[in-house]
Amino acid sequence: MQRKSKLFLQTLKYSIPHLGKCMQKQHLNHYNFADHYYNRIKLKKYHLTKCLQNKPTVSELARNIPSRSFSSKDFLPIKQENEKSLSENMDAFEKVRTKLETQPQEEYEIINAEVKHGGFVYYQEGCCLVRSKDEEDNDNYEVLFNLEELKLDQPFIDCIRVAPDEKYVAAKIRTEDSEASTCIVVKLSDQPVMEASFPNVSSFEWVKDEEEEDVLFYTFQRNLRCHDVYRATFGDNKRNERFYTEKDPSYFVFLYLTKDSRFLTINIMNKTTSEVWLIDGLSPWDPPVLIQKRIHGVLYYVEHRDDELYILTNVGEPTEFKLMRTAADTPAIMNWDLFFTMKRNTKVVDLDMFKDHCVLFLKHSNLLYVNVIGLADDSVRSLKLPPWACGFIMDTNSDPKNCPFQLCSPIRPPKYYTYKFAEGKLFEETGHEDPITKTSRVLRLEAKSKDGKSVPMTIFHKTDSEDLLKKPLLVHVYGAYGMDLKMNFRPERRVLVDDGWILAYCHVRGGGELGLQWHADGRLTKKLNGLADLEACIKTLHGQGFSQPSLTTLTAFSAGGVLVGALCNSNPELLRAVTLEAPFLDVLNTMMDTTLPLTLEELEEWGNPSSDEKHKNYIKRYCPYQNIKPQHYPSIHITAYENDERVPLKGIINYTEKLKEAITEHAKDAGEGYQAPNVVLDIQPGGNHVIEDSHKKITAQIKFLYEELGLDSTSVFENLKKYLKF
Repeated sequence: MQRKSKLFLQTLKYSIPHLGKCMQKQHLNHYNFADHYYNRIKLKKYHLTKCLQNKPTVSELARNIPSRSFSSKDFLPIKQENEKSLSENMDAFEKVRTKLETQPQEEYEIINAEVKHGGFVYYQEGCCLVRSKDEEDNDNYEVLFNLEELKLDQPFIDCIRVAPDEKYVAAKIRTEDSEASTCIVVKLSDQPVMEASFPNVSSFEWVKDEEEEDVLFYTFQRNLRCHDVYRATFGDNKRNERFYTEKDPSYFVFLYLTKDSRFLTINIMNKTTSEVWLIDGLSPWDPPVLIQKRIHGVLYYVEHRDDELYILTNVGEPTEFKLMRTAADTPAIMNWDLFFTMKRNTKVVDLDMFKDHCVLFLKHSNLLYVNVIGLADDSVRSLKLPPWACGFIMDTNSDPKNCPFQLCSPIRPPKYYTYKFAEGKLFEETGHEDPITKTSRVLRLEAKSKDGKSVPMTIFHKTDSEDLLKKPLLVHVYGAYGMDLKMNFRPERRVLVDDGWILAYCHVRGGGELGLQWHADGRLTKKLNGLADLEACIKTLHGQGFSQPSLTTLTAFSAGGVLVGALCNSNPELLRAVTLEAPFLDVLNTMMDTTLPLTLEELEEWGNPSSDEKHKNYIKRYCPYQNIKPQHYPSIHITAYENDERVPLKGIINYTEKLKEAITEHAKDAGEGYQAPNVVLDIQPGGNHVIEDSHKKITAQIKFLYEELGLDSTSVFENLKKYLKF
C-alpha cells in the first residue's frame, strides 16, 4: 500500500504557508514537518554521492543571480576609525568562496521527492520523472515524463502521488525561485504520456470509485490562498469539476488521505480552529460527511483504523492536544472518547498509525520522546530518546511491523532508528559514529523571563573550548505561529561549532516547543512576552559565561525578524551583529493592508489593527519599523527576495532606509570617532520566500559575521567546503 504522510505534520505544514510568513519551501534534508508535506523524502546518510544528472544545485542557481547590496558605509558622512580592512582575511575568504562555489556538481547529493507504490519506486532523475523496480539501481529506470516540456526555469518535483492501480501518476512541479506550482498527470503505459496538467495545485490525492475509475482530488491555490477543492477523472470519461469552496477568507483547505486509504479528509482550518469532512475512499462520488462543525478555538485532525476515527484535538481542559477516538459512523464531537493525554508542556510533533499500534512523537522539557500505544490492550511504552537529538525526520513506511524514523540536531546529520513492535525495542543504526558526539557538547538550560516564566534554551559548543566568555555566540530565535525553532542539521552550523562558536537556540513564547499554550502566551496582545523571553535568554547566557555582548550575534528568518528587530530597538547593547532572511519588520502597516494575500489569515497571530484600537496600540509597542530611533544599533545583514509574496519587499526597504536615517542622525551627535554599524540589504531576484540551501547566501552571511567580529574566516570556509560534500 502506498505510504501517506503523517497527519499532524502535514496539517502544520499547510497551516504555515497560508497563515505564516515563516516556513520556506523545504527541499533538502530538513528534519521538520515531513519535508514536501506528504511525499517520501530520500535521505542518504550524508555519504559522498553523485548528484542527479542535469539537476542544478541551489548554489548554482544562486551563483547566477545578481544581488544588490547597500551598506551604511556608503552613506554615512563619518570618518571611520579602526578602519583596518582585514584585507588578508578578505583575500582568504574570496579564495575559498571561489573554490566553494565552483565545486563540481558530483560533490553533493540532491534529495528529491520519492514514493514507493506496488513494485516500483517513483522519483526524479535529472530533469525527468522516472520509475524503477530496484530502489538502489539508479541506472535502470523508465522515463515517464521530461520536465523540460513544461518550459519552466530549473523545475524540480516537489511531491508525487500514484493512483491505486498504478494507471496514473501525478507529480507537483515547482521552481526554486517561485512558489507557483504545476501538477501533471501521466498515464502509465508502454509509452507513458502526459494526460493533463493543472496550475497552482497545493495538495492532491488519488482514490478509486465503485467503477474502478481513478479520481484525483486536488486543491487550487490563488495568491497564497487555498479555498477550492476539485476532482478530476481521465481517459474516456474525462471531467474536472469544482467540488468545494471555502467562503471564509481567513481559512484555508488541504487534503489528506488516511494511512489506510479508507478516507480522504478535507481539512478546513485557520490558526486556531478546524473543520474536517470525510470522503469515502470506496465511494468518492457520495456527499462528504462532516465530522464536527467548526467551533472557535477547537483544532482537530483525523486518522482511521478498523472503523474507528482517532482524533488529535485540543478540545476540553487543558487546551493542549490529546488523543480521542470514536466510531467512524458516529463522528460528532459528543461521541469522542478520551483515549490518551499528554503531560503538561508537551508538544505533539507527529502521529503515525499502524495496524495494532499508534506512535506519538513528542517533545517534553526540551527533550524528545516516542510513545508507543498498543491499540489492542491500550498499553503505553514511553521511550526517552538520546539527549543530543533535537528533531525528528519522519520516514515513510508501509511495513506494519516496524516504525522507522531519524533523529538529528543542528550540528549532527540524521541517524536512523527503528522501533520493532514484535520485540518492543528501539534499534539504532550501527556503523561509523559521528565525531561531533565527542568533540561537542549540547546543554539544555533555562532563563527566567520578567514574569518568572522559565524559557528553555539549547546550547552547543566544542567540548575542549576554554574561556567561553571570549568565544563568539550565535543566537537563534523564531517565536511565532506556534512553530518550533528550526533545529534541523545545517552544515554551516556544524562548521561554526568546529571553529569555536557557541550556538544558542532560544525557545521563546509564541513558538510551539511547550505546546499550544506556549504559542497562545506569545501571540496577539502577549507578543511582548516573546521579546522579554529573548532578552532574558541572552542575558542569562552572558551571566553564565557564554560569550559577551561584543561577540554576540543574532539570527532569524521571516516572522522571527519581529523579535530580532524589536530587540535591536529596545536593547541594542546586547548584540554586535544580526543576520536576517526575508524578515517581517513592518507589522503594523502590513496588517492594516487587507489587499495583501495573507493579512486576513494572520489576524489570529498579530491582531486586527484596522478595527481594534487595542491591537493597533499594542503592535505599535513592538513593531520594529515603528520603533526605530536615533541610537547605536548592531550591524545588520538582511537577505530579501524581490517578488516575495509573504513578506513584501517594500516593507523591508522602508525599514532599511528608516534605520539608515536613524543611524546617520545618531552618528552626527556621537562625534567623529564614532564607529557606525553596517546595514547591508542584499536583494535577490525571484518569488520564493526563503532559499535555505543557497551557498551564496550562506557564505555571505558567515562572511558578514566574521568581519563584524574581526575574526579570521580562513578555516571556517575551508571546513564549510568539506561539509558541503554531504
